[in-house]
Amino acid sequence: MKKILLVFISVVFTFILSLNSVSAQIKQDKLLFGVAYYDEYMPYERLDKDIKMMKETGINVVRIAESTWSTMEPQEGVFDFSHIDRVLNAMHKAGISVIIGTPTYAVPAWLVKKHPDVLAITNRGTNQYGSRQNMDITNVHFRNYAEKAIRKMLEHIKDHPAIIGYQIDNETKSYGTSGPNVQAQFVAYMKSKYPSLDDLNKIFGLDYWSNRINNWDDFPSVNGSINASLNAEFAKFQRSLVTEYLSWQSKMVREYKKPNQFVTQNFDFDWWGHTYGIQPEVDHFAVSKVLDISGVDIYHPSQDKLTGLEISFGGDVARSMKGGQNYLVMETEAQGFAEWVPYPGQLRLQAFSHLASGADMVSYWHWHSIHNSAETYWKGLLSHDFEPNPTYEEAGTIGADFKKFSPHLIHLQKKNDAAILFSNEALTAYNSFGPGNYNGILRPMYDALYKMNVGVDFIDPSSIDIEKYKLIVVPALYAAPDSLLMRLNNFVKNGGHIVYTFKSGFSDEHNKVRTVRQPGVISEACGITYSEFTIPEKAGLKNDPFNVGKEYNKAEKWMELLVPVTAKVLAYYDHPQWGIYAAVTQNNYGKGVATYIGFGTNPALNDKILEGAVKNAGLWGKDQELKFPIIVKSGTNQLGKTIHYYFNYSGEEVSFIYPHKQGNVLLTEEKLASQSKISLPAWGFTIIEES
Repeated sequence: MKKILLVFISVVFTFILSLNSVSAQIKQDKLLFGVAYYDEYMPYERLDKDIKMMKETGINVVRIAESTWSTMEPQEGVFDFSHIDRVLNAMHKAGISVIIGTPTYAVPAWLVKKHPDVLAITNRGTNQYGSRQNMDITNVHFRNYAEKAIRKMLEHIKDHPAIIGYQIDNETKSYGTSGPNVQAQFVAYMKSKYPSLDDLNKIFGLDYWSNRINNWDDFPSVNGSINASLNAEFAKFQRSLVTEYLSWQSKMVREYKKPNQFVTQNFDFDWWGHTYGIQPEVDHFAVSKVLDISGVDIYHPSQDKLTGLEISFGGDVARSMKGGQNYLVMETEAQGFAEWVPYPGQLRLQAFSHLASGADMVSYWHWHSIHNSAETYWKGLLSHDFEPNPTYEEAGTIGADFKKFSPHLIHLQKKNDAAILFSNEALTAYNSFGPGNYNGILRPMYDALYKMNVGVDFIDPSSIDIEKYKLIVVPALYAAPDSLLMRLNNFVKNGGHIVYTFKSGFSDEHNKVRTVRQPGVISEACGITYSEFTIPEKAGLKNDPFNVGKEYNKAEKWMELLVPVTAKVLAYYDHPQWGIYAAVTQNNYGKGVATYIGFGTNPALNDKILEGAVKNAGLWGKDQELKFPIIVKSGTNQLGKTIHYYFNYSGEEVSFIYPHKQGNVLLTEEKLASQSKISLPAWGFTIIEES
């Protein structure tokens, strides 16, 4: 067992250290409009009828097979591919392409019976059988059987002409796996990274509460650790397990796939009842290096709560994973939960919103609603009766327009001058101490930029081209190495504009608080210091400096008592004791400007502070004069022409003056002059291609 463990660890870290980004060219000449399709779930035979209905709707791609290992291999070594074959053959005959998923994210009962250790042990105990994603992705028995299943399937289907790509696993994460075998792997990882125990104890502060480790053989399970540095390192290690696991699957699939077929994954995000923020359990930027194209799940509120925020956020992250490359929406809602059933017009609005962020595919989860499962009431394009319905009929208009306008809308290239710097390490570290949740700080900053129509990319500490941006927003960069902070200082010195929120620069990469006045390294660029912080108690901002009114002119969550050194004070606290301290500052440093926000803001303050930063960075233009519910997205199409999308995310008609060059309204094929008035109906949109 020890030999197997050492081999596994060697493979993990050799592969990760040598990871290079896949750069295969995906030849796609049309927008993909699709659904997930599970013929094996159907209560009666209807494959031909489903295909007929798909064709009528304009569906040109389906995703299959990612969740039915037990159907494919009902008993160990007994394989039945009939459910895959019949769908592949029928789809190919109908001219519908297929994306095949490797069937490994839900394990069969016979495997668990034979090898109970495939179920992950987490800090809550051993997982039980029944749920999906309950396995230990590092377990040797799981890996052996998963490899056999994947290879058997690939050998069987590899030459089928319907297949355009492969999805490896599904919404993969570490699932909290932390049993004895994972702990042993972690110790080996730590031993490799920190050969000296004395150094490890010092760096991680393990003398506290006698957590000091004096012999590698005494290294305890991290599941009960109270040490934030150790817990953060273990979370990073768990993310590396996901990277290695998906790299392993990608490498395997590449042995069988054709040159014109792609490898993708459907990443999901932090979930607060819908797609919300950066995924804590996956390093998306690292994993995307082994993919040809990134794929994502995007789910969002609907009806009166539809804003397009989650569509834009998920799309911007997906596009940024591979340096601006277009991406696939592997899953999004058709009807979904009862509260998600779209109003008339919203399904179209949503579909084209995905394209406006750079998607080349929109695919619904799923085609049909399931009659008995955990997801019975997560409805698909068809309801439980399988009959046409308003959502299905509206999808038909999307399919027709995708087909008609593919040459103009596919492969939209976007160039943004603003970026949000996120960090998985900062996320883990910040969530150890708060206040609140890291994504609860990041998303409001993103939301403010979205609502003022500022295009955004996402960058992380591994990004090599952060210097190309004019404005970088940095939410809660709680844990970061000196090298990253000095790089951000140089970004400002060389003419960049940066906005930091509170809790940035506070600790080093090991989640260990810096021993200098805060905010540490970035004090130089920000022109401030502080050594005390508190919780706001009826604290506001003196004289309402951002003109948001009494209701919103207040500090929330956190309150750093900032002392300006060279910085200009944009706002002081309004408080009988803390009124001498700055709340928001702005500092000229070299050729650039650094803004620091020392407290928890609300949306109104976010809007005003970021509006000032956008203007100072020279990014305020014609589109910023239009604000939510009018959302503007632009880019360059494959014909070299500028495309402008205008969306109305409200239930009322809106009107505005079109400010750009004359063009063609694609959906109506009408000419449009500059400075023409445009009226959009409730939940309506228009697309203009400049002449």
